Amino acid sequence: MTSKKVVIIPTYNEKENIQKIIREVLKLKDNFHILVVDDGSPDGTGNIVKRLQKEFPESLYILEREEKSGLGSAYIAGFNWSLERGYEFIIEMDADFSHNPKDLPRLYAACKKGAGLAIGSRYCNGVSVVNWPIGRVVMSYYASTYVRKVLGMKVFDTTAGFKCYRREVLETIDFDNIKMRGYGFQIEMKYNAYKLGFKIEEVPIIFVDRTEGTSKMSSGIFGEAFWGVLKMRFRKIKPRQNR
Repeated sequence: MTSKKVVIIPTYNEKENIQKIIREVLKLKDNFHILVVDDGSPDGTGNIVKRLQKEFPESLYILEREEKSGLGSAYIAGFNWSLERGYEFIIEMDADFSHNPKDLPRLYAACKKGAGLAIGSRYCNGVSVVNWPIGRVVMSYYASTYVRKVLGMKVFDTTAGFKCYRREVLETIDFDNIKMRGYGFQIEMKYNAYKLGFKIEEVPIIFVDRTEGTSKMSSGIFGEAFWGVLKMRFRKIKPRQNR
């Protein structure tokens, strides 16, 4: 029996990329499903997805939200949707092709072989980033180093957003205690998985910066992560109750 796998793609103004990324994922032989979580994109991203649903009625889904509410909020909504529908492997992926769809089978394979969380890692095998300004590469690399030192996680790419979870990991993490909503959310979810005793495996990838659309990165996102990591260090991580 084929395991149920879903790729969650959060979107806000991704009309240039969304159709292409959906087609690339759905043509893979591993039978991935897609859930697009769209935060009321004014550019019509959601409408493009709904048109494509007529072509892929059994593998493409959309969760529409009224406004932009943050990356973490979008993923948690997607996690809950996926758990309710019985998916066994739940994957996070960006819409802008910075994450290569061809790497999806490798992340899935790592979890299928026993990892609770598989991370598409830019830094576990040197630095594998294309098209980023050198300043951004340095900032991202040392941000991961900072997180690793403060939290004690043996993870090279602590801020990575290309990840596959086994469902039991997401069933165990208490989403109500996830405090960060920007890119710090990615750090906090990894730290929860780590503290709750799940095996984490890094899968080397090549990260390519977007060529179409607009980046959502900002200095505020990094500020939230910097201070949030310090607070996280002293927070007790407990599993979700009433699973």
